[in-house]
Amino acid sequence: MHVSWRLLASDDRRVAFDLLRDGKRINPAPITGATSFVDADGRPSSRYSVQPAGGPRSAPVGPWAQGYLSIPLDRPADRTTPAGERYSYSANDASAGDLDGDGRYEIVVKWDPSISKDNAFAGYSGETLIDAYTLDGKRLWRIDLGRNIRAGAHYTQFMVYDLDGDGRAEVAMKTADGTVDGVGKVIGDADADWRGGEGEVPQADRTGSKTLADGTRVAPLQGRILRGPEYLTVFDGRTGRALATAPYAPPRGAETTEALTALWGDGYGNRSDRYLAGVAYLDGKRPSLVFGRGYYARSTIAAWDWRDGKLTRRWLFDSAAPGNETFGGQGNHQLSVADVDADGRDEIIYGSMALDDEGKGLWTAGLGHGDTMHVGDLDPNRPGLEKFGVHENVSRNGGIGAAMLDARTGERLWTTPAQRDTGRGLAADIDPRHAGDEAWASNSRELYDVRGQVIPGGHPRAANFAIWWDGDPLRELLDRNRITKWSWESASETPLLTAEGATSNNGTKATPALSADLIGDWREELVLRSEDSSELRIYTTPIATDIRLPTLMHDPVYRLGVAWQNTAYNQPPHTSYFLAGRVEAKGE
Repeated sequence: MHVSWRLLASDDRRVAFDLLRDGKRINPAPITGATSFVDADGRPSSRYSVQPAGGPRSAPVGPWAQGYLSIPLDRPADRTTPAGERYSYSANDASAGDLDGDGRYEIVVKWDPSISKDNAFAGYSGETLIDAYTLDGKRLWRIDLGRNIRAGAHYTQFMVYDLDGDGRAEVAMKTADGTVDGVGKVIGDADADWRGGEGEVPQADRTGSKTLADGTRVAPLQGRILRGPEYLTVFDGRTGRALATAPYAPPRGAETTEALTALWGDGYGNRSDRYLAGVAYLDGKRPSLVFGRGYYARSTIAAWDWRDGKLTRRWLFDSAAPGNETFGGQGNHQLSVADVDADGRDEIIYGSMALDDEGKGLWTAGLGHGDTMHVGDLDPNRPGLEKFGVHENVSRNGGIGAAMLDARTGERLWTTPAQRDTGRGLAADIDPRHAGDEAWASNSRELYDVRGQVIPGGHPRAANFAIWWDGDPLRELLDRNRITKWSWESASETPLLTAEGATSNNGTKATPALSADLIGDWREELVLRSEDSSELRIYTTPIATDIRLPTLMHDPVYRLGVAWQNTAYNQPPHTSYFLAGRVEAKGE
């Protein structure tokens, strides 16, 4: 049996542990190295406890019989749209937080209707539901966002974080008339229906109707929600009860197609209804919520505080405001949060632009919109953090498909050319011969070191997620339901895990429900839904390690990355430090 346990950043760095099987110590000497132990005499019936020297003994736990922890899900019943279209639900993105203050994470999961829509498409989308579960499989609550929140990857980001420092995580998200909280209370007008109807065609886009597979003509506004109030709600993590609701900011700013077109660039919500969200320590002490709206043309970002039972707006940034013109059109399909200038307060990296902790423009790189980016200490030989991303606007940014930037200044450190949209890209330390992360893009054959030099042999097929899984400090590759190891000698991928019976989310994006350091030592867990959405499965590495590191969740950049991971086009979390460098510095 491989047994692992958590080392906290607050633990004494010299703390030693005893491991007990069925109440008896099995380590011959106190464990001062890695919090990972292989018990050759372990049995399926064995029960393990860990005890730090001079500290309390943990509750006993048993092995995972199936190789993963199963969390049974309460799958919602099918529903029907006003047009008579029947739809079902599948489990989608997840997040983690200690909702009840017991010291263990709970899992918050989004239910995605089978007819959810990208913003580019018209039609009814079904309602989005949010559930919370304990690791033991108890459902704590369900929130129904209602008919006036459209379903799709760009609409609902749910932030799970202890926002007020009481030891319990809250849950925050965009809501609307008809949202039902976890105790059955309705937010706003329960009877309001702000969805566009069958015959609505925007005056600015009368030729934009769609034809479905069955020949049905769908007007561009059918199912879209371009009118009516919008809210931001903070929910109690224990019960799902709405604690506070405020008018949502950044606001839509208009309700007619002509006015929306003038403000955002189109009149049917493709630009105005693209949302991002995160959590940031803007004052250096307590977390704030960050919600964004728009990135193709106009970008607006608001920061909110949940303090002493009150929800208040801290600041609002608008790229359309005088003096902010260069920030327009620089957003991504996700954001990142990090203290890039080392002043103890977080900045918001919003694609090819960044905002400081006061909500003012910090820099813009002028590279335009992109689908993916990665922020962390990618180059350990440079001071500060770096940002690697891929870009779509090659016809307007000088033909740049990918770029490595200084995260503090936006300075272009190196770029790669492209003639078309670069859809995916990844930065991860996968080759020990080169200091720092390697980087590659989906439409390029080249693998680059962190200084932009080509590493011969090509790059991995996967350019999706990265995960720390095996026992060394390099990162492995996560794509769909598979984890592979890049072999720099043979330029190939070696399978480490294929999660049979489990599947990924979000179509071709093929992202996990969640990847994060949730349980045990510093390696990351993989959370996937079963193919029938009857359960969530938490997979943890069965591989021992000799590396001793505190939980990654105690690194601020990593923990905030886990919080925003469910935002739009999901991306893996990164650390504020170069992990292999920290291991080498300790001589481990």
